[in-house]
Amino acid sequence: MEQRLTVRMATWSARHPWRALAGWLVLVVVCLALGSLAGTRVADSVDYRVGEAGRAEEIAEAGGILDPLQEKVLITPRAGEKLDREAATAAAQDVVRRMTGAPSVAEVGSPVWAPSGQAVLVPLITKGKDAEVSADIPALLERTAAVQESHPGLKVAQTGHFSMGQGVSANMGEDLATAERITLPLTLLILMVVFGAVVAAGVPVLLALSAVAAAMGLSQLFSHVFPSVGANNSLILLMGMAVGVDYSLLFIKRVREERARSGGRLDQESAVRIAAATAGRTVVISGCAVMVSLAALFVVGDVVFSSLAVSSITVVAIVVGAALTVLPALLVKLGRALDRPRLPLLGRLADRAAHSAHSAAPGSPGSPGSPGRTWERLLAPVLRRPVAALVAGLALVGALSLPALGIELSSTEVSTLPKVAAVQARDRVVEEFPSERAAYLVAVRTDEAHRAELPQAMRDLVKAAGEQPLLRAADGGADAARIRTSDDGLTGTVLLHAPHQIDSGEAQDALRLLRGELVPETVGKLAGTEAAVSGDVARNADVLDHQMSALPWVIGAVLALSLTVMLVAFRSVPVAIVSTVLNVASAGGALGLLVLVFQSDWVQRQLDYDTDGFIVSRVPLFLFVILFGLSTDYNVFMVSRIKEAVQQGRSTTEAVLEGITRSAGVVTGGAVVMVSVFVSFMFTDLLEMKQLGFGLCVAVILDVVVIRIVILPAALKLLTPVLWWPSRPAARAAGGDRHGADSPYRVPATQPVP
Repeated sequence: MEQRLTVRMATWSARHPWRALAGWLVLVVVCLALGSLAGTRVADSVDYRVGEAGRAEEIAEAGGILDPLQEKVLITPRAGEKLDREAATAAAQDVVRRMTGAPSVAEVGSPVWAPSGQAVLVPLITKGKDAEVSADIPALLERTAAVQESHPGLKVAQTGHFSMGQGVSANMGEDLATAERITLPLTLLILMVVFGAVVAAGVPVLLALSAVAAAMGLSQLFSHVFPSVGANNSLILLMGMAVGVDYSLLFIKRVREERARSGGRLDQESAVRIAAATAGRTVVISGCAVMVSLAALFVVGDVVFSSLAVSSITVVAIVVGAALTVLPALLVKLGRALDRPRLPLLGRLADRAAHSAHSAAPGSPGSPGSPGRTWERLLAPVLRRPVAALVAGLALVGALSLPALGIELSSTEVSTLPKVAAVQARDRVVEEFPSERAAYLVAVRTDEAHRAELPQAMRDLVKAAGEQPLLRAADGGADAARIRTSDDGLTGTVLLHAPHQIDSGEAQDALRLLRGELVPETVGKLAGTEAAVSGDVARNADVLDHQMSALPWVIGAVLALSLTVMLVAFRSVPVAIVSTVLNVASAGGALGLLVLVFQSDWVQRQLDYDTDGFIVSRVPLFLFVILFGLSTDYNVFMVSRIKEAVQQGRSTTEAVLEGITRSAGVVTGGAVVMVSVFVSFMFTDLLEMKQLGFGLCVAVILDVVVIRIVILPAALKLLTPVLWWPSRPAARAAGGDRHGADSPYRVPATQPVP
């Protein structure tokens, strides 16, 4: 049924190319229009709440005493100078004057001097929903810039949650444009080498970019259910280019191979129908494998993973649909123009590759120097000594995976952000104002019976915290702790400051002390009372704990779903198990190399990053899930070819050689394109994207060079007696046509070329 559906879709598109192309254009425009009309709902602070920290914020918010987020204007001297107190005071007053009554500013706080006397801070208390404040941030930044212009002898900068977010988003937009400038020409160049023709090289890129555009529009629409987390478009571009070019490459090469196999007697429409029955089915299975792997991210129960999973699944689904509809229409409409203009040397090499693909079976004719024969020579020692090849391959992958055992994860956000102006200002604030470092918000909710005891319990907590060196504020005084109580007296908050960096061990120790001892022994002793601790340190710790607790479930879901897809697709338990195990090996090797590089500084200058010796906690989860999907792609490509060879009457050993030889060119070409896409993300300023891009690059290289060319064929050769258990693919009818005489998709070999 699945095969008939892919052929029906491709056949309709091939017979009605203008309708298919017009329909695709309309779909892209409608998706973009819907996205533009709906706008993007960006995740706010409520969406990010997890664990005890999230519960503390809910308690404070319900009591009406949750502090709103603040923006801050920092005034410092120029580099190498001392701060002129009189000039700084005038600048601070100018900030107060300009910001009073500004959009989304509920109150302008009094200027606060740093203990060193070398900085003054003006707090801006915001009002309204996060989206409203974000929309008004440009107006606030303009006012800050006006203060800077009026006081050129000082340095005036704005920082805060919203200004940092906008600065990072703008930086990522520039990086994304740079990535496109790197990726597109490189991808076109690679495809020209693969196809030997300009038009054929441009088709996959055009299809991928149009799918990316449609997915970006739908992503805006879906953000009203799964809020956008800022990196959605980056991931859509990454996934869309990777699978879009990969699937187009597979389909186009199959069309060209079928025409070459027929000696040019097949017309383009017939070749497209055959490709739809074979490569089209492979695209559907591969796309489903990628999508079900990405769907495992919903298990995390985190807005970041859910949002990015939806965006990624959307673009993959659109690419699969495009490969079965608009691509056949393009191929038929272009006809012979697909291979024009030919590139002299590259064109001859591409022709040799196409002709050698159908003559790769053992004993079939083929030029000694053809790509098919090259792959046969590479595979020969592996199939001759499968045990040695398997042991050597697994030993190499195991050695590369070992560093992953020492992985250090951190969910710290600010230290991983690009050093845009607002982030630099935040670093200076933390340096000059110890009270702006680690802070802990203890939220307490009690019942009517214990309302009168709540104020004293909170004062006991403040006293107990003041006796602990870990929680003793560096600047002391009344600002060291702050108590607030709701109007009904049932809810209270205690804000404690500590002079530790947010990501320091001391800050973590202070959090454990609060949660483990001080809170339970003070406010936690009141009967009928709920208490929880939040703050930046607590949020980071809870996010990391939440992700680590979800990791086994995500891995289990990915393994189960991928195993099921392979089992349903090939009806072979050994094939499904081998594919799944090799995907795990590929991900393990990539993670080991990621740790080896980013938890040290030996290539820090080359990759342009500052190492703190950790991996961003989201990266391993994304890396595992995306890699599992993409690795399954290659499994499907190769195993599909092997199964076809078995159905044509080959022995399993011959089928393994023929299938891998025929698919190796597509897999290698697709892998090179994927690497060209992923490598561009290594040059972004966001550490998370840099680590993800590096991990995907090395994983794809490892997967193609070691897993698919050494370990997979060796494992399949050793499993030959039981490879298709519990069933064996039925051989098709004998004859030159692989579809058999009774197939509705059979094309007469004598059909003329148009």
